[in-house]
Amino acid sequence: GHTAAIYAARANLEPALFEGMMAGGVAPGGQLTTTTDVENFPGFPGGITGAELTDKLREQSSRFGTDIITETISRVDLSTRPFRLWREDADSDKDTPDTCDALIVATGATAKRLGITGEDKYWQRGMSACAVCDGAAPIFRNKPLVVIGGGDSACEEATFLTKYASHVYIAVRRDAFRASRIMAKRAENHPKITVLWNTHVTEAKGDGKVLTHVVLQDAKTSETRDLDVCGLFYAIGHTPNTAFLNGQLDTDDTGYLLVRPGTSLTNVDGVFAAGDVHDKNYRQAITAAGSGCMAALDAEKYLENLAAEAHERAAG
Repeated sequence: GHTAAIYAARANLEPALFEGMMAGGVAPGGQLTTTTDVENFPGFPGGITGAELTDKLREQSSRFGTDIITETISRVDLSTRPFRLWREDADSDKDTPDTCDALIVATGATAKRLGITGEDKYWQRGMSACAVCDGAAPIFRNKPLVVIGGGDSACEEATFLTKYASHVYIAVRRDAFRASRIMAKRAENHPKITVLWNTHVTEAKGDGKVLTHVVLQDAKTSETRDLDVCGLFYAIGHTPNTAFLNGQLDTDDTGYLLVRPGTSLTNVDGVFAAGDVHDKNYRQAITAAGSGCMAALDAEKYLENLAAEAHERAAG
């Protein structure tokens, strides 16, 4: 969203950016604010925290004139021109909406959590929902880790983590993977991966500062035991933040926005998508930033064409 705003502001489009107020349970800046050390964003050879990076992005978009509004848009009407947007405290159509001629949806996706005991205390202190983002952090290197999930994502993340961990466990609540056969076999045959079948992780425990072990429960016998690990990774999916659109834009069967291949264009002219709200494959800060650039350039072109058409009509 901030990358799109930077490009739009520098093009004199006078963008407004609604950064949300704990939208999806996450602070303004999105999932990146829940990450500690970011070591894979170009330009920061020494690394940077997720919060610092979002602060810098915000400062940069503001510098070029973006009107940043710390409120959440809860409803939109894309059937009219200009588009109408209502803030979270606007409960009826009688409330005056904000309007815009072009709309970039960059609301991201929220990682699903289990809400187990200790989650709030040890989130980002040994717990994460992104192995690619956090797996290389010093806290996890040469340490035993556990991944929760049974699909392709769990197998992929566990395999990725073997590059850094001393050993990786996959806790699967059933007696079989939901993952594709090739991904499942790759995980099962890896010498540094142990699959824990019929297993629930019910609690995260630590020394008050970082995670040191988790409590496992057998799904069949309900017996519990401790497992010493220094990292717990959720690989149970994400929820794209598209509910507020109320079905006005085309999505796939899991709610991610659909765009025309190679562009940011949605099925509604003048509405564009950027970042994890349409990207279910990469979900990285750098790919989100790149798609924000695309969305801003697409929006600029759309507005130029709109102005040219209006000029032609006025000329007769």
